[in-house]
Amino acid sequence: MMTFSALQCKTKEDFNDNLKRVKKLVQRSGDIAVAPEVVMTGFAYDRFDEAADFGKKALEEMLPLSKNRVVCYTQIEKIDGKFYNIANVLYKEEVVYRQPKIKLFKFGGETGYFTPGKMDDMKIFEIEGLKFGLLICFELRFLEIWQRLRGSDIILLPAMWGKARKRHFEQLSQALAVMNQCFVIASDSANEDMAKSSAIISPFGEVYADDRKSLLTKEVDLEDIKKMRRYMDIGL
Repeated sequence: MMTFSALQCKTKEDFNDNLKRVKKLVQRSGDIAVAPEVVMTGFAYDRFDEAADFGKKALEEMLPLSKNRVVCYTQIEKIDGKFYNIANVLYKEEVVYRQPKIKLFKFGGETGYFTPGKMDDMKIFEIEGLKFGLLICFELRFLEIWQRLRGSDIILLPAMWGKARKRHFEQLSQALAVMNQCFVIASDSANEDMAKSSAIISPFGEVYADDRKSLLTKEVDLEDIKKMRRYMDIGL
């Protein structure tokens, strides 16, 4: 048995306040914790350099919280003069995996500010024998990304998904779990214009969600992955 947690918190203009809030929630979280996309700063298009610098401080403070758990969140980073939205996965006080956002949401202005990652940057990675996949928000809509995550046991999904498309987020994240016969931990922002709809979804498609909570935590049985794949063998 393991305990999964999805943060569902607001991101405000005060970067330090955001970091404090996230740390408190992660300290209460389970074995795996996923936070919303760019949860420390928001997209902060008018404060990009400041946000990138703050990301370094945030990482230093988040690493100790990963001593006994996996922590996933995304942040703005500046590399060779270009800005990226990069997901960091922390475990045992180390960065064990990094993945830049590949599919940028042009309708939200991301293509005007960020450099996209490359498809080859997306890989299934292992932690303690478990196979993890990761996608960031808008990437949930792309079949080619679903195919790259085939075989994952757990898919991490940090997002800042808009309220106007709330139903899409719920349908797609649930379908992702069912199609891959895996667990999905979806974490979306609780800002007023965001969908919330954070969820912990089982390989059977069972959904644990509650838009009223800032932290969703659920104990899961990893044997459900094998059970579902034996019950409905599709070659995973």
